[in-house]
Amino acid sequence: MLAIEKVRAITLDLDDTLWPIWPTIAKAEKALGTWFDEHAPATGRLWADLERRRLLREQVVREHLDRSHDMGFMRHESIRRALAQSGEDEALAGPAFEVFIAMRHQVELYEDAQEALAFLAERFPVVAVSNGNADLSRIGLAPHFRAAFSASSFGVGKPDARIFHAAAEAAGVPADAVLHVGDDALLDVLGAHAAGMQTAWVNRGEHPWMQALRPHVQVADLRELCALFS
Repeated sequence: MLAIEKVRAITLDLDDTLWPIWPTIAKAEKALGTWFDEHAPATGRLWADLERRRLLREQVVREHLDRSHDMGFMRHESIRRALAQSGEDEALAGPAFEVFIAMRHQVELYEDAQEALAFLAERFPVVAVSNGNADLSRIGLAPHFRAAFSASSFGVGKPDARIFHAAAEAAGVPADAVLHVGDDALLDVLGAHAAGMQTAWVNRGEHPWMQALRPHVQVADLRELCALFS
């Protein structure tokens, strides 16, 4: 059970907590494919083949296990290799990646996100903790956050306790005074719990909880989360 009186800071997941990530990724992939069709058509044909793209990505992961937490690197390197395999200019990887990442930041927030961020930021230091590569400044949400930690910039991702502890330090409180909020049972709930934090599972889809260790609180959305502090 959540001990409300102990909460002095909030750490917050981003993808699928503040916005749905897969519709955004789909739009970014479509924009990248369109760009390839114009600037690197042979690569575009490779990229349109989902199986070839999957194998390419798996190869990049195998060869760069030490960078597998860095989504931006993995994406850029996959694009570069696709260009090389297609016999096209590898220097196009930079502008191609920028096409993808620009669209990746065109997120559509859940309807409760802005209101909830404003509410929470008025009451607590809020720190982002994400395994994705979203830039809060590009999205326009940075003013709500004391700090932001991503796996790509920090060097490890969730569920590693180090990224949670760094977020607590940035918030200026011990880990046991933090409520971590996120949608992923393993990365968010179990990861933050192991780091000594309280946990709130945002279960927008009414999914069953499948783990032995339960979150301190389950909420259907961020409005329900905010109501806990009203």
